[in-house]
Amino acid sequence: MSSLLRHSAAGFSALEAHLADRLAEQMAITTGHRPSPGERRSWERSLPALAADLNDAGLGGIEMLIEYQLPLTSKRADVVLAGTSAQTGRAAYLVVELKQWTEAERFEDSDVLVSVPGYGRPVTHPLDQVRGYCEYLQDFAAVLADAPDSVAGVAYLHNATDVNVADLLARPQDSLGRMFTGQRRGEFREFLRSLFTPDSGAYAADLLLGSKVAPSKQLMALAAEEVQRREMFVLLDEQRDAFEYVRHAVASARRQNTKTAVVVSGGPGSGKSVIALSLMGALAREGRTVVHATGSQSFTQTLRKVAAKGSPRVRKVFQYFNSFMASEPNELDVLILDEAHRIRETSVNRFTGASLRTGRPQIDELLAAARTPVFLLDQFQVVRPGELGTVADITAAATAHGIDVMHVTLDDQFRCGGSLAYVRWVERLLGLAPGGPIPWAGDDGFTVAVMDSPRELESWLAIRSADGYGARMSAGYCWPWSDPRPDGSLVPDVRIADWSRPWNLKGDRSVGGAPPSPLWATDPAGFGQVGCIYTAQGFEYDFAGVIIGPDLVWRGDRWVLVRKANRDPSLRSSRAVADADFDRLIRNVYKVLLTRGMQGVGIFSPDPVTLQHLRSLV
Repeated sequence: MSSLLRHSAAGFSALEAHLADRLAEQMAITTGHRPSPGERRSWERSLPALAADLNDAGLGGIEMLIEYQLPLTSKRADVVLAGTSAQTGRAAYLVVELKQWTEAERFEDSDVLVSVPGYGRPVTHPLDQVRGYCEYLQDFAAVLADAPDSVAGVAYLHNATDVNVADLLARPQDSLGRMFTGQRRGEFREFLRSLFTPDSGAYAADLLLGSKVAPSKQLMALAAEEVQRREMFVLLDEQRDAFEYVRHAVASARRQNTKTAVVVSGGPGSGKSVIALSLMGALAREGRTVVHATGSQSFTQTLRKVAAKGSPRVRKVFQYFNSFMASEPNELDVLILDEAHRIRETSVNRFTGASLRTGRPQIDELLAAARTPVFLLDQFQVVRPGELGTVADITAAATAHGIDVMHVTLDDQFRCGGSLAYVRWVERLLGLAPGGPIPWAGDDGFTVAVMDSPRELESWLAIRSADGYGARMSAGYCWPWSDPRPDGSLVPDVRIADWSRPWNLKGDRSVGGAPPSPLWATDPAGFGQVGCIYTAQGFEYDFAGVIIGPDLVWRGDRWVLVRKANRDPSLRSSRAVADADFDRLIRNVYKVLLTRGMQGVGIFSPDPVTLQHLRSLV
């Protein structure tokens, strides 16, 4: 755990002349970014006000952890005060959210949003903001696991008077969320004295900054209850084998102080995610520290919405592959890595701090983070350059670190719905299995249809959607992808003859009635937009409509890849992606899109020769 700057309140005045420059330098070193003018103003105006109140309260020994980074996130709390509790004599902490606001009011009829003059949009009520920070510390700072009451939170609007923020003060307050205005500065100082003794807070600061990161017992209990409430899974044969082997490996790792990686591989619908959620519930109930992670924003956000629906705090146990760059070795008992075929070369992206740009492989970070890392993957779903999630990749990396690997293969006959015969047919159709394309022989439980036009395909899906089934249309990335228009309407970029529809949204905010990208596959409002590989991957719906774009066409007796027809920025350059890799990735893309449907699939190609080839097989 870290903060940009740590200093006692008593010595803070010596920093003030160069405070913003020093913090900006630390931000550049640790994050690779420079602060905005607003951040600099906040440091220059708000931090001295807080330090002055601490000193005036006789609490100069309190340690100020400035811009404290919350574990497993890029979020930072303005200040965490560390000291000795006036009640218990043990380490105590106060999370402080500093606001320069002079006025603010409730946003329309919302309980959690507020409107601030000069802001372009409503923002979260500062009480909810600071409560969230407190809960995050309680949930992931191991040093607080047995003392969650040692954390308190306060929002300090030091420039405001009560009358100008009356709406905000009307919200109920508690130990994790108190609010004070500049008008109540004396009351704030009394509050600080009620929390802390005048003693030095150096020891308490050391404890927090040196704490291991692990989900707390309380969070695990919530996760167990929440996931169990949604468990309606029956695990069969290989699924049960994988589930029980992971539990055995976890118990052995703790008992013998050893480490084992488990790889569970299987095709679409073979139950990998069912196993993952079953493990989450079972291991949490056994008191293990367990975190679930994926490399997909869509998948993780959907899990947060569905599996943690009744408890927002449980959402924190659903993380991303790049959340473990700064983790200590074996901080977790178990790390469940769903959709592990999406593991990247490194976790670095444009938001990564300079101190973390070490070039360390992402797979090494994931192997190190837990005593039992569990990888669930489908090798035919590697669809982007730089994805390294194959059994061979993981085994090689684990072996290099002296970690034993157990590989469990799931038989597709245990597909959760759908058709094994259809999966095999798709693999041969695309040349991912030997033998070449064969006619579709039929399956009583699964429908395959070739459509004459995208309009016919859409109508076919609409009928099933109206009957209450999940239905979505997806396509190869062969058309431009525009941002929404200024009026919020979507641009119908996917154009075929006189038919056109928009892609799903790119971002994680709803626009014009369309759901955010992560929820396209699960929100009913997603019908009407065309999904791409990055939003469809990881999801299943009853009926899938697939447009095989002009980047994959049938000529003579084989598939031909047309690179110039593909619009995916990550694939277009032959210098970045060799032709052989492009061929493999595009075939995998269409394998994923064609296997999202659990009860049926409709297929269309705008290329007449390809369409005729498909008709000859179905």
